[in-house]
Amino acid sequence: MLKSMTAFSRQEAVNDYGSLAWELRSVNHRYLDLSIRLPEELRSIEPQVRDKLNSKLSRGKVEASLRFKPSGNTDAQLKVNESLAGQIINAAKSVHALMPEAAPVSSVDILRWPGVVGQADTDLGPLQSATLALLSDAIDDYLATRGREGEKTATMLSERCDAMEGIVGRVRELRPQALERQRNKLLGRIEELGVEHDSNRLEQELVFIAQRLDVDEELDRLTAHISELRDILKRNDPVGRRLDFLMQEFNREANTLSSKSADAETTALAVDLKVLIEQMREQVQNIE
Repeated sequence: MLKSMTAFSRQEAVNDYGSLAWELRSVNHRYLDLSIRLPEELRSIEPQVRDKLNSKLSRGKVEASLRFKPSGNTDAQLKVNESLAGQIINAAKSVHALMPEAAPVSSVDILRWPGVVGQADTDLGPLQSATLALLSDAIDDYLATRGREGEKTATMLSERCDAMEGIVGRVRELRPQALERQRNKLLGRIEELGVEHDSNRLEQELVFIAQRLDVDEELDRLTAHISELRDILKRNDPVGRRLDFLMQEFNREANTLSSKSADAETTALAVDLKVLIEQMREQVQNIE
């Protein structure tokens, strides 16, 4: 199944720590290019986030951003740095011994000293686990979106295959008529000149013209490429690069067919073929 490289997913959750919201968005890119934005509280889990994304994705420019709004009712616990407080007390006693008339240092004064009081360390393990679990949900939804877009692209490519098969079949039907017109054109020119002609030389010239205008190989290769494209559409692995290469092969055969065309209808069909190939190429650029 084809997967599009353009997709978007947003997943939200609320827990005791606050609200979490993951957003994944991507556009087409030759390789996998990850851009991850995390709030300061959860920056430490960036390696796990990157690993999760790398394990699921292979191509695309992907932006993964997390928004975290802490809960307002969380009780903040204070922690006293007893070692620092003890040093301040001892220093205050030394100063008081030198300056007995100075006012004694109160406990409030000590608590106001920078670094004496801080917020107790919070166990972020559960929050980190919840964040990574929500990321897994976001990735699943993101991949499902890419799959749905890929199915639409596969349908479009299949329809273009049908149209190309029709063009190839029509060109095959026209070739005998085109060659006959070339034969008649050559004979008409000879008659207009009113000169004698060597039948053997004339036949050689007609054979040369037929060889120059022969597109059987091009039509056979186009048929083979169409068959290959249909097989690729059935695969489950990433096929974007293979499709890129196949579009180049389609273009090569279409250009050769156009250059060998000797009648207006075949030329028009070659142009129609190029239009179909260009439509497919634009869509293929977005396939993983």
